[in-house]
Amino acid sequence: MKQILLIEDDITLRENTAEILELSGYKIETAANGKIGVEKAKEVLPDIIVCDIMMPELDGYGVLEAMSKDKTTKYIPFIFLSAKTERQDVRKGMDLGADDYITKPFAEDELISAIESRIAKAAILKEEREQSIHKASVESEDDDEIKTLNGLKNYFDDNGTVFNFSKNTVVYREQDHANYIYLINKGTVKCHQIDEQGKELVTTIYKEDDLFGYTTFTSNNPHKETATTIGEVELTGISAKHFNQILNENHKLAIEIIQLLSDNISNMKNQLLEMAYSSVSKKTASTILKFAEKINRKPEDPIKISRSDLASVAGIATETLIRTLTSFKRDGIIKIEGRNIKIVDIEELKRIG
Repeated sequence: MKQILLIEDDITLRENTAEILELSGYKIETAANGKIGVEKAKEVLPDIIVCDIMMPELDGYGVLEAMSKDKTTKYIPFIFLSAKTERQDVRKGMDLGADDYITKPFAEDELISAIESRIAKAAILKEEREQSIHKASVESEDDDEIKTLNGLKNYFDDNGTVFNFSKNTVVYREQDHANYIYLINKGTVKCHQIDEQGKELVTTIYKEDDLFGYTTFTSNNPHKETATTIGEVELTGISAKHFNQILNENHKLAIEIIQLLSDNISNMKNQLLEMAYSSVSKKTASTILKFAEKINRKPEDPIKISRSDLASVAGIATETLIRTLTSFKRDGIIKIEGRNIKIVDIEELKRIG
């Protein structure tokens, strides 16, 4: 029987959560604050730790730090359970090494699913560690080095310049020099080009927590597309010169950026293939799903986007898109309320797309 250590200062939530987990077949140990939780973790060595953030004596971040520094507990899976939903709080927890982050109130199946997957992952990693040959020495690294994309985004938060834009505002135009690299704090940005017939072609949609605005990292080349806000947007920017200096000084981060660019190129190729070979219905369904993923936290929430933006991403005429949307509405796949589109049957939309 797998054992869970639940660290939670709210007695009602602690008891209710413990009961849920016991009914799911787990052995439960509980602690009323972080200090007690650290002692109990070292004593019982649970299979996984579920921990609140805001607690007396020692908060959840302190617990995770203590666990990661002790060789007997550093590999125990760690899930934050908290009402703190701010983007920076989530990223801080994950950057410290948490395996997952569940916000209150939570669904029972959400918690159980997270626990099961993290225990399974820990078991796989343990087997890999036991089968591998440990290196005799590990090269020490500077604690101030930015090693991951999460670390880079934290650096943006701490050192960048904040920019606020209203709806449908140009962030930069094609042929403008790339003076800033941007992190999206809030909102959505579309990048687009104008073809020879004056038609707008959307090349990329960036959502909250995405980086954009880079052209090359060796020279200050002009932008090859225009970036415009969709709704109100808040950005944090770092100068392109400063960004290049960060990459030069943090080689592991540079590798992650290369991977990010590679993934972006792969996604663009797939989009071009879809535009070239997909049917109109397939293009429309796929594009609606993409916008739902980029703009909304829940796919069933209404998509507030213009028909022309949908059409340009799908690579079809606006009139053709509108006819296809009408067909989807008639078949009960979507609802159309003014400029908003609401997905009614997401499985059917995925089947078409």
